[in-house]
Amino acid sequence: MDDVDAVQAQIAHNMLQSGDWVTARLDGVAYLEKSPLVYWTIATSYAIFGVHDWAARIPIALSVIALCWLTVCFGTWAFGRRAGFYAGLCLATCVGLFLFTRILIPDVMLTVTIALAMWAFLRALEEEEPHPRFWAFVFAASMGMGLLLKSLIAIVFPCGAAIVYLLLTRQLFLQRTWKRLHVISGLLVILIIAAPWHILATLRNPPYFAFTLHSGPGEYHGFLWFYFINEQLLRFLNLRYPRDYNTVPRLYFWLLNLVWLFPWSAYLPATLHLSYKPVDRAGRTRLLALCWAGFLLVFFTFSTTQEYYSMPCYPALALLIGAAMDTESKWVRYGTKFLLATSAAAAAIIAGILFRVRGVPTPRDISSALTQHPSAYTLSLGHLEDLTLDSFAYLRIPLVLAGVAFLVGVFGAWRYAGKRAFLAIAVMMVIFLQAARLAMVVFDPYMSSRPLAEALLRAPAGQLIVDDQYYAFSSIFFYTNRRALLLNGRVTNLEYGSYAPDAPHVFIDDADFKKLWLTPNRYYIVADHSAVPRFEKLVGGDDLYTVAQSGGKLVLTNRPVNASPHRSTIE
Repeated sequence: MDDVDAVQAQIAHNMLQSGDWVTARLDGVAYLEKSPLVYWTIATSYAIFGVHDWAARIPIALSVIALCWLTVCFGTWAFGRRAGFYAGLCLATCVGLFLFTRILIPDVMLTVTIALAMWAFLRALEEEEPHPRFWAFVFAASMGMGLLLKSLIAIVFPCGAAIVYLLLTRQLFLQRTWKRLHVISGLLVILIIAAPWHILATLRNPPYFAFTLHSGPGEYHGFLWFYFINEQLLRFLNLRYPRDYNTVPRLYFWLLNLVWLFPWSAYLPATLHLSYKPVDRAGRTRLLALCWAGFLLVFFTFSTTQEYYSMPCYPALALLIGAAMDTESKWVRYGTKFLLATSAAAAAIIAGILFRVRGVPTPRDISSALTQHPSAYTLSLGHLEDLTLDSFAYLRIPLVLAGVAFLVGVFGAWRYAGKRAFLAIAVMMVIFLQAARLAMVVFDPYMSSRPLAEALLRAPAGQLIVDDQYYAFSSIFFYTNRRALLLNGRVTNLEYGSYAPDAPHVFIDDADFKKLWLTPNRYYIVADHSAVPRFEKLVGGDDLYTVAQSGGKLVLTNRPVNASPHRSTIE
């Protein structure tokens, strides 16, 4: 897909081609804001399987499997096999984990490191644990790997949760605690894992030190300043430049976790009736899970947030929900009844939508039935605002499958109780997530530029121009594996790197575009349909030929190539 999905995939491809595994680059421009481990894993997948979009997703898929398996093991160790199974089932079939692993972001990998760190922390403190030193090193190594995935929060979250837990259990100031955690050797482990890349990235992207809290257009302070000051401190304070992100309102950030953990969030009230006294392993685990989830949610209450930022607390909440489900208390039964009502209502709503769009025609692709809200696209789910009622006509098959899923949930929640009801709800979610996957296939022409990239690969050679920022058509770069000029694209994520001394000259303005387009050389430009009137004003309509169009986007060229003038193909 366009945006961050193809960006991550192409950075890994660039690393594999160039041999430079230290500095991430897009279109030759240094991209200094993210940690490299996700790129390394994708590039390794390319080296094994070849450069394909499916190969880019293998590390994320393996991380999801690892996270669910780890949650089962953690829950089994703490509560027993059945509760551990429920915790893993909750995580594997919840909405959030599915939704936020459809795109190549490292958050699920980070969540694995945090979950492993939390389990290792607890095991290192266990009196009955025969190998506390090993688990202390696992605690440190997990944070070191996390640093290479998403920087300082990989240490802040586990350590913050651990400190709160130690305070509540009155262990923070005990010598025994720090002895079992092997703090000094643990710090050495973290440095051995994470320091080499940070040092190399600093040396290759000077200046090395800059003591300022201000950044703006034209300013370049090297890697170290941008990565730590701008990306960590100033972003937390909502002062980062460029401000190419948005933030979810605080209340929504908290409440949306009920959606991300659906359907199992229906059992969250049952967790309030569990014991959190640290008198045994189960009680200590429940208390740690509460500290873990609570610290993370409070942290982001004071920071900028995206919808998926709470993912690292999913395993903690899954452990609590799994422990509650194992009790099969009256609150668990109430949760099942709530899911019965919710599933019935969802099935009825889907039936109503299908009835409403029964006669709506579906010409071309879904983009023709969507609206656009560019101001919302800085949120990860901003495109949901583009949906209209008529657009659901393109989603009839996914809607029918989702309706069947909810009917399965209704039957299971009504007919069964306890384990059988939980399994029926899990089956409901497996079917529903398949419906969601089919819906994403329908959205592919709108969310991806792959058809345009394939048309470019078939077309005669020419210089590629992309209208707007790199992210807007990032899948063009991935599927063609070409460099391009960026028309008015010196904004957002590539702006800072564009001021580096070694930055390539890939940014052009309208005057440059006009000059290039009217030369005898062949040029292609990828743009939204809405940009055509602007191009007509710049270069006239006679030198604009449509090569391909899909999903509300198109490729134009300045020379005929078995293509028609744009007026004959654009409505």
